[in-house]
Amino acid sequence: MRRSVFAVSVVCSVFLLAAGCRKPSAGSGEQAAQYTQIDWNTAGTISGTIHFSGKMPAPVLIDMAQDPVCSLSPANYSEQYVGKDGGLGNVFIYVKDGLGNKVYAAPAIPVVMDQKGCRYAPHVIGAMVGQPVRFTNSDPTMHNVHMLPTVDSNQATDISQGPNGAPETRVFKKPELMIPVRCNNHPWMQAFINVVDHPFYAVSDAEGHFEIKGLPPGTYTVVADHEVLGQQTATVTVGAKQTAKQDFTFAAK
Repeated sequence: MRRSVFAVSVVCSVFLLAAGCRKPSAGSGEQAAQYTQIDWNTAGTISGTIHFSGKMPAPVLIDMAQDPVCSLSPANYSEQYVGKDGGLGNVFIYVKDGLGNKVYAAPAIPVVMDQKGCRYAPHVIGAMVGQPVRFTNSDPTMHNVHMLPTVDSNQATDISQGPNGAPETRVFKKPELMIPVRCNNHPWMQAFINVVDHPFYAVSDAEGHFEIKGLPPGTYTVVADHEVLGQQTATVTVGAKQTAKQDFTFAAK
């Protein structure tokens, strides 16, 4: 009997993302893994705009002459500051606190970061713990994905992908913000991965707009994180079937 229980536990630990995976309870029966389902009949939304105060630094044209393939690609510019009409893009916004002990199942659909035009696209992504992150190479040149997470459970990665090579997939085990991604072959290429343990996050668009849907009514600590300008924090109360507005403002350092 002990061997049977152990076998079931091993299967569940390997296939934790599978909705049908069951694990033995302390009693004689078994209990299905309990994931919180979003109640769209009462769920609320947080939406807003990330503003940039002052004059935004101009993007810098990148010299890609070291690789003939890259030099034939469209012009490439630095992406530390991206935005227009007073908005700031590439800001990661997420719920830091307020969800209590709710547990959400990670999607099986991967988040994709492509290498195209000798740049990572998108520049900033978000994913859930346990969700696949797929790296693709759409360029006819060799690329590299080099990640150095600081959380011990998130494994460092250094993989090369040949021209239009096969995708590579990684899964992160713990939450971590702004994990840097670099290409050893093309030092100007950089991107950031953010990992959280729930689905309530967003990345601001070029105008600075963002939207986080599906939240249970409640009061939350919301954080906006930028790769250069750091973090801004706000407390937001979301009512049932309501949209709470929350803006953030960053200033040049």
